[in-house]
Amino acid sequence: MKKSMRLLPLLIACLPLWAFAGPVDINTADAETISAELNGIGLAKAKAIVEYREKHGPFKNPEDLSLVKGIGDRTVEINRANIRVAAAKKK
Repeated sequence: MKKSMRLLPLLIACLPLWAFAGPVDINTADAETISAELNGIGLAKAKAIVEYREKHGPFKNPEDLSLVKGIGDRTVEINRANIRVAAAKKK
């Protein structure tokens, strides 16, 4: 019992490290959603993603996210399972 009580503060301290990200479509989501759902992407980088998308058009695949300044291949790999890329709608 004493041992488990000593481990409890350590467990609580580690909780922020276990971020639960969810799938997000980087072609349709707003910056707040992107920053909330992708690990290692704060609001500033999420805004850069939205600005890039507005300037250059929709992303074709998750790897295109690394074209955004400040987003590297490692960030894409960490989030690969949660990055969705919807096909652009034809007009």
